[in-house]
Amino acid sequence: MKQQKVIVFLPAYNEEDSITEVIRKIPRNFNSQVGVEVLVVNDGSTDRTEELSWAAGANYVHTFVKNQGLGAAVRKGLELCVLYGADIGVMIDADNEYPAEQIPELIEPILLGTSDYVMGSRFLGSIDGMKWNRRIGNYCFTFLQALLLRKWIYDGQSGMRAFSRQAMEEAEIIHDYNYAQVVTLNLIRKGFRMKEIPIQYQVRKTGESFIKFRSYMTSVLPAILKEMRRPVKKINTKKQTYRTQGGRVFPILDRKQD
Repeated sequence: MKQQKVIVFLPAYNEEDSITEVIRKIPRNFNSQVGVEVLVVNDGSTDRTEELSWAAGANYVHTFVKNQGLGAAVRKGLELCVLYGADIGVMIDADNEYPAEQIPELIEPILLGTSDYVMGSRFLGSIDGMKWNRRIGNYCFTFLQALLLRKWIYDGQSGMRAFSRQAMEEAEIIHDYNYAQVVTLNLIRKGFRMKEIPIQYQVRKTGESFIKFRSYMTSVLPAILKEMRRPVKKINTKKQTYRTQGGRVFPILDRKQD
């Protein structure tokens, strides 16, 4: 089989203190049948994020002249992954809170053909050091997503996710401020298969989170309502099933699901 191309993309805004370490931690050679490239979506940073991304080994850096928001950066990351020919796209935050070394585990369900969209769950793994107010906010927004989708979700705000090519092509992020809730609602409503895997989370040691309670509530809740009111068309997801043998990945068959 042809080598599967994985592009790991990092939305980044003023992350000069962490971007180098995150890029260097991304596994590149864990499977001979998987090729990994790195894309940084530099969201109008005013520090050395772009320069350090190239120096750390990024294959692509796309820079917005002005800060546009995390939702816009993730939307652009998905678009560029498709443009650059990725079979799988992986999004990971650039703040070093998420375990880049677990990317092989994150993409395995997509490689095996059992999922189209995989989220790394801190609540199935480790949330040591997460502040109580962020935990409560996460619980509330995750529970809301679960109610709306009638599907149990453990960590709806995770900053580590993997997408099949078709999921990237069909994903719609309808606002610029954030992406976490609306992209999950959008993909699952369209029929894509979602899975969560446990990940080990560590609280950021540098920089500052963009999330502010008031702006988060006033931006995210209306976007959730807007997404749920939008009609979506069910997608016939193309499922390529694989098997693993001796550390290599082999296709079994192509099939579609109605």
